[in-house]
Amino acid sequence: MTHIITVGNEKGGSGKSTMSMHVSVALARMGWRVAAMDLDLRQLSFGRYIENRRNFISKGGYDLPCPSFMALPEIDPANLPEGAQLADARMSAALERAQAEVDFLLIDCPGSHTRYSQFAHSVADTLITPINDSFIDFDLLARTDPDTGRVLAPSIYSEMVWKARQTRAEAGMRPLDWIVLRNRLGTTAMHNKRKVGAALEQLSKRIGFRLAPGFSERVIFRELFPKGLTLLDLKDTGGETMTMSHIAARQEVRDLLAALDLPGVDISV
Repeated sequence: MTHIITVGNEKGGSGKSTMSMHVSVALARMGWRVAAMDLDLRQLSFGRYIENRRNFISKGGYDLPCPSFMALPEIDPANLPEGAQLADARMSAALERAQAEVDFLLIDCPGSHTRYSQFAHSVADTLITPINDSFIDFDLLARTDPDTGRVLAPSIYSEMVWKARQTRAEAGMRPLDWIVLRNRLGTTAMHNKRKVGAALEQLSKRIGFRLAPGFSERVIFRELFPKGLTLLDLKDTGGETMTMSHIAARQEVRDLLAALDLPGVDISV
């Protein structure tokens, strides 16, 4: 069956699209059939990235694997049963198509709460939640005591993930694997980094997610967007000298794939 990877976080600027780009391309480069879905229907950064990649491959004649872009199908609301949600119907139709065509479906969610995003969380086999390494982003997951730093209660977003887990369990689906990625670790002070890390460790045991390092703040991740490339592609396209920073960034991508521990994916190949 298709393994669904949802990249979700109800806060903008956390690196969701960057994660989506690199994970989808890395899987495609390993020979998996991968589809990409962008639920930020206004901005469509992930969708534009796939389009950029296709254009780069076509114009340059490069032999690079590319995830397919899966747009939400149009459905006439008049044809829906009474009480049915249009967003649910469109998502269900897309997932039915994915089951017949791809091994992995990667869904990039918007930085806000929408019906589409809620649906994507409920069907995720793997949920990736990137956060910037600060207590501003930590507030997405839980509320803390400002004096002691003690976790007081899960946030609304964490409660949504918990409800998604309940829905999956009631439907007899496999358990949701939730991974929280700490992004931009290199830009925070060591003292703050330790405090955020300790709070996340405490929270991970309480609400059940795995912690993994994400990406450092690197210009190269943004520079490759117009061409639809990743650091994994540079050796096949030429024209870009690999610096030590590039090599370190490429290793971050490989470490991320290893941390996700996706079914059947062997990063040593």
